[in-house]
Amino acid sequence: MIVLGVESSCDETGLALYDTERGLLAHALHSQVAMHEAYGGVVPELASRDHVRRTIPLLEQVLEQAGVALSSIDAIGYTQGPGLAGALLVGASVANALGLALQRPVLGVHHLEGHLLSPLLSEPAPAFPFVALLVSGGHTQLMRVEGIGQYQLLGETLDDAAGEAFDKSAKLLGLGYPGGPAISRLAEFGDPNAYALPRPMLHSKNLDFSFSGLKTAVLTLVKRHQTNLCEQDKANIARAFVDAMVEVLTTKCLAALIQTGLKQLVIAGGVGANQQLRVALNAAAERKRFSVFYPELTLCTDNGAMIAFAAAQRLKNNPAAASYDYSFNVQPRWPLTAIDIANQDLGNTGRISNGI
Repeated sequence: MIVLGVESSCDETGLALYDTERGLLAHALHSQVAMHEAYGGVVPELASRDHVRRTIPLLEQVLEQAGVALSSIDAIGYTQGPGLAGALLVGASVANALGLALQRPVLGVHHLEGHLLSPLLSEPAPAFPFVALLVSGGHTQLMRVEGIGQYQLLGETLDDAAGEAFDKSAKLLGLGYPGGPAISRLAEFGDPNAYALPRPMLHSKNLDFSFSGLKTAVLTLVKRHQTNLCEQDKANIARAFVDAMVEVLTTKCLAALIQTGLKQLVIAGGVGANQQLRVALNAAAERKRFSVFYPELTLCTDNGAMIAFAAAQRLKNNPAAASYDYSFNVQPRWPLTAIDIANQDLGNTGRISNGI
């Protein structure tokens, strides 16, 4: 079965083809970072318009890369939520239009489920069950994963997520957008002993997170220097921030493994590409004798491959999950724990219909 995946939840347009027998055939991605950089963050209307421009050319690109005809696609998966409403509607429209034209089944996929399952595309891949740290955009969550669609929330952020704290702290240091990679690179040149920043909820005796206080501590340091913030000061603050973030995430992951009694940890989402976090987790894994799995670096960001894979797994487990009526809705707000009610009428909880 060949599944087309369409991702358009925010500022990346991703399309991919996944074959349940041969694996990932091709994937293509366009990032809007350069367009949004001038505004210091994602502009939803610009993001939606760019998805409109990019989706069909990317579709043609993956078909050519895979050597697959459009008519050979057996099913189509698209990101139904969460994300920006207008951006989601672009991908949903394209996917359902293709489904109607080809008379193929279409399936809406949860964006975070795509991230959660993305390490299964790599080698070696984890086996169920495992603990997963989801660190993607506005989401920082620890999950117990028993199988496809079987997700138990262990802990989550109470305010700023890890990715948000990275971006906001980078902006305070004048590093621009996106801030996560920039602040991590700068931290490599910082003195680890120059500043000590708080480790929020490190000893909270639960698996929840809170990063707004860490961001505020960065703001306090920046204000202390006022106009005298030199490049070395910036690097030192970046190092203190990254060290604090990595310690909190690593400690919470270890606590989740102890609580669940599991020996496999999966890291998924954009912050999963952070090299300092990977070094710390790999060291902890060797010390505590557990296994840690990551997606390929190219699959840490939003991408169509994870959507195609998640859709394929859903369809293998439950072929009736696909739809042939080609009406659709998107869900800008959609808790991962509510994934199995995706096709129910959610009233006023964030559903936006196309009106068909």
